[in-house]
Amino acid sequence: MTTMLIQHQVKDYAAWRKVFDSEQELRTASGELSHQIFRDASNPNNLTVLNSFDSLENAQEFAKSPELKAAMERAGVEGRPTVHYLNNA
Repeated sequence: MTTMLIQHQVKDYAAWRKVFDSEQELRTASGELSHQIFRDASNPNNLTVLNSFDSLENAQEFAKSPELKAAMERAGVEGRPTVHYLNNA
C-alpha cells in the first residue's frame, strides 16, 4: 500500500469538495482504497489530502492522469500541488 500526500491551495473549499466527491469512481478505479482531507487551521482553502492506494504504480498513474488534471482545473486548484508518495514503515 502507498499513501499519496497532496498539498494545494484552492479558490473555494466547498466548490473543490463537490468536484472531489464527484470523482470517487475515478479514484476507486485507479486503486484508491481510502482518503482523508485536512484543512489548514489558519487558511481553510489550503488543503492536505492523503489518498491510500493499492500500489505505488497506481498512485503515480493516477497523479499524472489527464482526468485528474481536468478535475483539478474544474475544482479551482491554484498553482501546482506538492505531491509525496509514502510507504508504510
